[in-house]
Amino acid sequence: MARIFSFFLVLVLLSGIALAQNDVVTDAGSSEYNLNKPERVEWFRNTGSGLFIHFSMDSQLGIVISHALVGASKDFEDRYFNELYKTFNPYRFNPEELVALAKLAGMKYIVFTTKHHSGFCMWDTKTTEFKITNTRYQKDILREYVDATRAAGLGVGFYFSPEDFWFLKQHNIPIDRPVQPLSPELAKAYDDYTRQQCEELMTNYGKIDVLFIDGDPKAVVKETSWRLQPDILITRGAMKTPEQVLPGAQIDEPWLSCITMGTAWQYQPTNERYKSGGQLLQLLIEARAKGGSLLLNVGPKPNGELPIEQENRLREMAAWDFINHESMDSVRSWVVSHEQDIWFTSKDNRNTLYAIVTNAQDWREGTRKSFTLQSVKATPNTRVSVLGQNSQIIEYRDDDISCHYTQTAEGLEVSVVKAQRIYDDHRWPNPVVIKLENIEPTIARAVKVETLGSEPAQAGVTLHGVIHDYDGKVQKAYFYVRPFAGQVETLYVSPWEKTVEATVDKSGNFSVTSSELQPGQRYEYKAVAIQSGLSVEADSKVYQRRQR
Repeated sequence: MARIFSFFLVLVLLSGIALAQNDVVTDAGSSEYNLNKPERVEWFRNTGSGLFIHFSMDSQLGIVISHALVGASKDFEDRYFNELYKTFNPYRFNPEELVALAKLAGMKYIVFTTKHHSGFCMWDTKTTEFKITNTRYQKDILREYVDATRAAGLGVGFYFSPEDFWFLKQHNIPIDRPVQPLSPELAKAYDDYTRQQCEELMTNYGKIDVLFIDGDPKAVVKETSWRLQPDILITRGAMKTPEQVLPGAQIDEPWLSCITMGTAWQYQPTNERYKSGGQLLQLLIEARAKGGSLLLNVGPKPNGELPIEQENRLREMAAWDFINHESMDSVRSWVVSHEQDIWFTSKDNRNTLYAIVTNAQDWREGTRKSFTLQSVKATPNTRVSVLGQNSQIIEYRDDDISCHYTQTAEGLEVSVVKAQRIYDDHRWPNPVVIKLENIEPTIARAVKVETLGSEPAQAGVTLHGVIHDYDGKVQKAYFYVRPFAGQVETLYVSPWEKTVEATVDKSGNFSVTSSELQPGQRYEYKAVAIQSGLSVEADSKVYQRRQR
């Protein structure tokens, strides 16, 4: 544990903590007013991923989109609003090429930034002069995106911010988040301004499939959009949209996580830290295994081209999707999301299972591996295969590469060979998907586990969890703990460390006191219950122990 803490401290000192477009967003659902149609929700649940595009005129500076205006000097504001946008010229923006790449990578819809918090409009609006058609580019870039996306058969999505710093500037209101309380007259003017922009977006560009509302107030945007486009699916504003994180547990209702390729939403040419293609695939797989989807963000350069680092990662994901798409499309969760490094998706009412082996970077081509799946049992008609290969022929060799399975007391043992040549060096490092047909789960459903609060104890910190609707069958539980490096960095800073096991009481409650949580540090922790030998995880919480 000490080694991991040391690594965490070094990482923080070297890299710092980066901020997201809305750093406090973890669950921005709003169910009190939700007119999403069931058939549209079902379409969304069947889509494994979408492409998010953050793009605005301040990409010229390679800085955070919009947020630098909060607390900025008058000189910064004046030059930002009066000069910077005039030099914006994404003359190399090729929506057909970008859309084709997104489709190849398995995305089913694209969400484009129509207006971020700065108020700069990426369409030819009549509401303001602060818009794309008043730049050197002069054209309506939003229309170009819409036409290309629709022509490719992908869902057309808009990102829209009702927060508008340009409006605040014009009315001498300090630029802040959240916006300071407005007078009734200004609040009405603000709503009218937002409504007029939404009416333009919802009437001038044909059918819009998806809307992502970022910021407040959302009510005017939702009302206008559903009134003019009854079939539109609103994500943020009507469902769970955790940002820069994945939920710790499976979620039954529809949700998406929007996550950046690096740390920045918009193009950041320097001091950026990209996730690898393998890490992005892990995010996609984990999201699908937990019942949601991934909205993966890219940020074009100011000239409109996609940075090569982002293009490369999308092409790596495209290769994986070309082989394994059926494990991501129109799938649902299994009874547990994963067993160690093997993640699960299923379809056909859990008659078909995809066991996704994520720790495959050292699995050499032509090598046989066996895996025991505790949550799976065979039937007389069970079949096993590996997606993408026929498991009959391997290049230049005459080995037995067929797939086998054996039902044991510990679970279903599956034996397969990685036999397809994807890279010239025979070292394709990305996940391998084993397809199991005509199988059954060993448990009808997993218990519902919740991570509760924590509190200082004489010997460290006491962590609490609970199993809901407890029937007495689960008798052991524990917690996972790791350093918390901030919302952007938390995904891959360090592995989870397991605490000692706890005994579950008659009400389903359990606790563990850990002496390894150090003063002054922040930690993530999540409760885990052991059910029929399977680990069932809850969502995580963050704890910071104060110095005594």
